[in-house]
Amino acid sequence: MTTYHLPATEAAQLDSLLEQVQTCTNNFLGYPVSKDFDYSPLLPFLSYPLNNLGDPFVTSTYAVGSREMEKYVVEFFAKLFRAPSDDWWGYVTNGGSEGNLYGLYLARELYPKGMVYYSEATHYSVQKNLHLLDMPSIVIRTRENGEIDYEDLQNTIRMNRHMPVIILANIGTTMTEARDDVGRIKGILKELAIRHHYIHCDGALSGSYSAFIEPRPAFDFADGADSMAISGHKFIGSPIPCGVVVAKRSNRDRIARSVAYIGSMDTTITGSRNGHSPLFLWYALKSLGLAGLKERARHSLSVAAYAVERFHEIGIQAWRNPHSITVVFPDPAGNIRRKWQLASENGWSHIICMPNVTTAQIDMLVAEIAATFTSTAVPVL
Repeated sequence: MTTYHLPATEAAQLDSLLEQVQTCTNNFLGYPVSKDFDYSPLLPFLSYPLNNLGDPFVTSTYAVGSREMEKYVVEFFAKLFRAPSDDWWGYVTNGGSEGNLYGLYLARELYPKGMVYYSEATHYSVQKNLHLLDMPSIVIRTRENGEIDYEDLQNTIRMNRHMPVIILANIGTTMTEARDDVGRIKGILKELAIRHHYIHCDGALSGSYSAFIEPRPAFDFADGADSMAISGHKFIGSPIPCGVVVAKRSNRDRIARSVAYIGSMDTTITGSRNGHSPLFLWYALKSLGLAGLKERARHSLSVAAYAVERFHEIGIQAWRNPHSITVVFPDPAGNIRRKWQLASENGWSHIICMPNVTTAQIDMLVAEIAATFTSTAVPVL
């Protein structure tokens, strides 16, 4: 076995990076990343080149991987998202952007002449994906809370009724975590008698826990979705960015082809696929179960409600969408945004109350913002 030895200078550089990462990890509230995981029992697997190349449900001549764990992860989310019991498929991706790319890819193969509709609050990766796939698209207005404007969507589709409709629905927008109502979108398509349509749901953050909200939002396959993408490193948590895409197997069959070299099917975006991420997600799902995931959701929603109350106590008109863990408020001072790594847009910042976020952290942030107030208790923007 080859052993690597770093020179003293590079070893010191590595130590410095570790210290920097540890410090920065302690102080971020602005991005949807869970950090309360412990995968130390899986450390031995880092000594092996786990590669789940090809289709996770088809054996390969390359046997050093975590296929069985990946199949469990996909099935877990297929059931959670109420996919048809006899018509589901998926794989563990490199993240939500790849999952969105895959959903749009399937839609394009089904409807090569389709028009894509998505709201102006959609994640930036979607425009890039549409460019890569060379798909025409129309941007739809959003409501004040970040949700798609259903009236604008209906009117715009009506003007293009001769074209198949491809919808990119947001199950939690980037800045305000607004959820587009898939059931309502499906109703618009029915009212306009659009027979040829495809709905892909970007549930990067919110899709992972929306099934535990009561009343349950209209966001999954039972409500009209044809595919769903989530991130694994967000609500669940992973040291490596990853995600899961779930689609209908009947649609996947449209693009599948056999590859003799790997002894499997080519059905994914990438060829070689990281086999460690499925292992992390499998470990988390087996450890937490549905009850554990539901408790994570309950905690996050509770902390988000607490944060809104604390902001209101010091005169800041913070708000959040119903049943969301993202709290939006006017931009605080620059040094506070930098310290807490807050995402900002058009004069607004947000914090995302991930499962690892505590009320004590909220209190610290609120106290620091309150200290910047003028004598009239107006935030310094």
